[in-house]
Amino acid sequence: MTTQGPGHIPVAADSMDSVHDVRKDIIDYIKIRLGDQMITVELDREHYMMAIKQALIRYRQRAEHSTEESYAFLDLVPEVQEYILPKEIMSVRQIFRRGLGGLQNATQFEPFSSGFLNTYMLAAGRVGGLTNYELFVDYQKLTMTMFGGYITFNFNEATKKLVIHRKMPGEHSVESVLLSVYNYKPDQVILNDTRAFPWIQDYAYAMAKHMVGEAREKFATIAGPQGGTTLNGTALKTEAKAEMDQLMLDLGTYVDGSTPLTWVIG
Repeated sequence: MTTQGPGHIPVAADSMDSVHDVRKDIIDYIKIRLGDQMITVELDREHYMMAIKQALIRYRQRAEHSTEESYAFLDLVPEVQEYILPKEIMSVRQIFRRGLGGLQNATQFEPFSSGFLNTYMLAAGRVGGLTNYELFVDYQKLTMTMFGGYITFNFNEATKKLVIHRKMPGEHSVESVLLSVYNYKPDQVILNDTRAFPWIQDYAYAMAKHMVGEAREKFATIAGPQGGTTLNGTALKTEAKAEMDQLMLDLGTYVDGSTPLTWVIG
């Protein structure tokens, strides 16, 4: 579906291709480069899917562009301290509460803060000003520090277990908090990225070539008339290894659009 207004370019409701379609394109790319239909390629669909999966694993392991900063909501259950987060989440940076703290799930509504825009900001020349607002923000931070507005926690990146260092009070009420997290980008996003996609398909091709080389190397010579036939398994493995090494070096030069490293102190 597309939406179009007068004098506007049509915009697709979802401009990304499905994971199934992109993987099919990669499989066709691998087959053609390996010479399928001209010669017999000893690979099944499972081998192609494994090659694509390994390419995504390597990319997520080495490329900064495979991750993103986002936010997620978590419902805190009374008397429960441990939560298992989705496997896509890499790390949890901070937990934000709605209130200033305390024992109750109070919403952070403060008449002073709510009326600041009209009373102080728009009339800053006559009353109040930015200094008053800064002092009020400092008051909020101190109140949250003293009365539990900040939640301390541990997050295990392997088990995805989030442990909160306090038991939230209450019997039936549930408090919803906001998590600031780093997470892996979904497969669909990476496969539709114009900078990451060429790397993924080339690494999947090199992995598939290595698989063919492994199979052909086990039967290096096939008996037949006039001495038989020698397969090129070793050559395929050597080429594939060189291609994968080069692709890993390409990630070091940020060909996929990853952000280069900045100054490191310490």
